[in-house]
Amino acid sequence: MSDNTFAKDIHKGLSAPLKHISSKYFYDDIGSGIFQEIMKMPEYYPTACEFEILSMQGSEIIQRLNFNAPFNIVEFGAGDGIKTRQLLKKLVETNVDFSYVPIDISKKAIEALEANMLEHLPDLKIRPMIGNYFSMIEELSHSGVPSLFLFLGGNIGNYEVHEVNSLLASFNQCMKTGDKLLTGFDLQKNPSTIRYAYDDPKGITKAFNINLLHRINRELGGNFKTSQFDFYSFYNPVNGEVRSYLVSLVKQKVHIQRTDKCYDFEQNELIRTELSKKYTLPEIENSASANGFTVMEHFLDCKHYFTDSLWVK
Repeated sequence: MSDNTFAKDIHKGLSAPLKHISSKYFYDDIGSGIFQEIMKMPEYYPTACEFEILSMQGSEIIQRLNFNAPFNIVEFGAGDGIKTRQLLKKLVETNVDFSYVPIDISKKAIEALEANMLEHLPDLKIRPMIGNYFSMIEELSHSGVPSLFLFLGGNIGNYEVHEVNSLLASFNQCMKTGDKLLTGFDLQKNPSTIRYAYDDPKGITKAFNINLLHRINRELGGNFKTSQFDFYSFYNPVNGEVRSYLVSLVKQKVHIQRTDKCYDFEQNELIRTELSKKYTLPEIENSASANGFTVMEHFLDCKHYFTDSLWVK
């Protein structure tokens, strides 16, 4: 992603009546490092839950695919691939004929993932693709090879309702009849469990959010005084939404060299940084059917905190 796109998005977000910064900007090198720390926190359950599902129920997921011919496993935004590797390992061990096709816009991320996968699974057939999800899926759809698409990690929870429908409809449009989609959904549960996962006692999540301001300072020549901002996160158990914000502690003005603009903040004014929606199983089923999919099975962890939901077009 170019600095120019980053600068435009930051200008648009900080000029809006309700200021916001897209959560996609969390993951520069420093932000990605902090997120690795978040995933190791005892309070942050989603990673461990999904790891358990893919480790313990990988064989059942594979059986439900019911692909007779060689097929592709296509993954959107695979990250470090550690969870996915649990599923791929079972396929490689049983000599199933498939190719793993991770898609990411970052060449660096793809190269690291490929090296990591081949170190652990030297017999894996891996065909990475660098670029936009949808242009890559369209390319794959012309091949005639059936595919399982992976959208793991509960990433779908970061999208507003209208964005979820747009995303799923786009997936469906590019998929062939009989293709499958395995999507991770974080489920509604005890509100306290969710609250601590997104606002931990050690302040790691706060550091993750404050890094957005450090990133603007580093890359766009901003002069944010980060000590003059706090972090606030809350969970609404009625609609299942975690909303996270940065809070301006004083009335202040911030200048960004790249945009050559000043941005005014009132005391206690908010910058919205993240949505993380928690689903019920009926909500998942409604999302599937509204976008042309049938739910085959929900694969749940032992605590029923998380599901990897298998759909078919």
